[in-house]
Amino acid sequence: MYLLDTNHCSRIIFGDIHLIRRLQQHSSLGVATSVIVQGELLYMVQKSSQKEANLRSVRTFLTAIDIYPVNGEVADVYGNLKGEIIETFGPKDKAKRRKIAVQNLGFSDNDLWIASTALHYNLTVVSGDSDFQRIRTYAKYFSNSYFFVSSFLRGSIFP
Repeated sequence: MYLLDTNHCSRIIFGDIHLIRRLQQHSSLGVATSVIVQGELLYMVQKSSQKEANLRSVRTFLTAIDIYPVNGEVADVYGNLKGEIIETFGPKDKAKRRKIAVQNLGFSDNDLWIASTALHYNLTVVSGDSDFQRIRTYAKYFSNSYFFVSSFLRGSIFP
């Protein structure tokens, strides 16, 4: 099962035929997204100049795709993954490390939640986000999930 990140979902919503064809080639494996991505898509709608049209498009997309929730088990994975990342990339001094925010290390909390969802449910993340390239280094410690990072899709397409 593929777990789509926000950038890929937004491309599908607006008809990126190249991506849609690539996913159709692997449709037997299934395609889903995360409740975190749902929130990111709705936030993008709020920032857009065409809120009503974009909201309709996003809602139509969300009703047509499986959405994985965040639960206690996903939260356990998130805590372990975030701790491992801070331990590895954060300051070596323990007092300073306790105060560091994961964003200061170049990671997004939302991407850690998406990765944790994939790790818990053993899903393959499809993303163009560079955070996942570095998260992939630590995924092997938590699961056999494979993170596929696509570099051909970048940027927001909401007008």
